[in-house]
Amino acid sequence: MEESYELIYVDPSKCMGCRSCEIACAVEHSLSKNLFLSVAEKPLPRKRVRVVPADNFIVPMRCMHCDDAPCIAVCPTGAMEKTAEGFVVVGTLKCIGCRMCMMACPFGHPVYDPTSKIVIKCDHCPDRMKKRLPPACVEACPTGALRYGRVEELLEETAARKAKELVSGLGKGKVLYRGMVTEKPAPESPVQKIKEMYESVRWW
Repeated sequence: MEESYELIYVDPSKCMGCRSCEIACAVEHSLSKNLFLSVAEKPLPRKRVRVVPADNFIVPMRCMHCDDAPCIAVCPTGAMEKTAEGFVVVGTLKCIGCRMCMMACPFGHPVYDPTSKIVIKCDHCPDRMKKRLPPACVEACPTGALRYGRVEELLEETAARKAKELVSGLGKGKVLYRGMVTEKPAPESPVQKIKEMYESVRWW
């Protein structure tokens, strides 16, 4: 049986673009780890997650911590490395700011920090992981667009939600559960209602 692991589940359909995840990420990577104190820090803390508009969705984009990470493969100094937990992180003392990882990443995640002259990226909030807390971006998300947990549990919850959508007629797919769909009356037209209100009125 494949080993269980934890991940961040992203649901773009629930993201409203509030950018709470970006703020929480920057605060978590500040010196003070305090929202009000971090804005006065020099240099200002940088976010590791960013909210990106894509068609009709808004997507919180973050590092995917790939199993076979191309950023690790191209890094000439070994600054990009994988932790024992499976997270891809940057060794700040080894990074020379060559930006090879930025070119290799298929998700466009790593960014160059001109102040420190190194590349920064999502590190999966290691301080929070030690306390068994979810990543800062997940905890800050007010809509559940970002969720954290074991992959099996998240997939089970997703399957249950999609099954409910199918039987209620809300789901999209090539199979329609006709016997389970509840027929709903068509909403009353506001135009028709206005016509009925003025039916007895004549202007001639």
